[in-house]
Amino acid sequence: MAEASGSSGTYPKKVVYCGVCSLPPEYCEFGGTVKKCEDWLKEHYPKMHALLYSQEAIEQNMSSLSLEAQKRADKDSQKKAAKAASAEAKAQELRATSKIMIKRIERNKRKYVTAVQGLEAFGLDIKKVAKDFGKKFATGSSVTKIPGGGEEITVQGDLSDDILDYITDTYPDVPEDNIECIEDKKKKVAA
Repeated sequence: MAEASGSSGTYPKKVVYCGVCSLPPEYCEFGGTVKKCEDWLKEHYPKMHALLYSQEAIEQNMSSLSLEAQKRADKDSQKKAAKAASAEAKAQELRATSKIMIKRIERNKRKYVTAVQGLEAFGLDIKKVAKDFGKKFATGSSVTKIPGGGEEITVQGDLSDDILDYITDTYPDVPEDNIECIEDKKKKVAA
């Protein structure tokens, strides 16, 4: 037992994981975000980027492939790049057309709840945002599924204006033009 823990110089190996796809950089080519992974690696680990993406390394890898395999590799890389670009464009279009609806709903007499829908289109974690609302406004908040699909955050109290300000201040990715405030009144039953 003493020999194993001796001064053999064996230490745990430090493995770098990509900040984009969470794979080791050697395997980023098998994910769908090769270009983003390459840019991330260049910014955070320039030595490793030079080792993996230098012209010499690419030529060496391509030379070991047959002519057919080289053509397939080129075709696959172009296909993956086009697919990633179209997915990014689709996500941008979805963000531009999505609306966040903040509804003030009357429960009874002077009691209100505020419902917020549409935050998931902007890449926000709904449960985390609900928790932030609860802490920020010192009130109860919950996440519920809505019939049309998706989720909404329900916050106790009349906080529609405060939530609007909080979203615009805290989440700069959400354009203020895409936020809509609606007031729902309870229908009065005829006596």
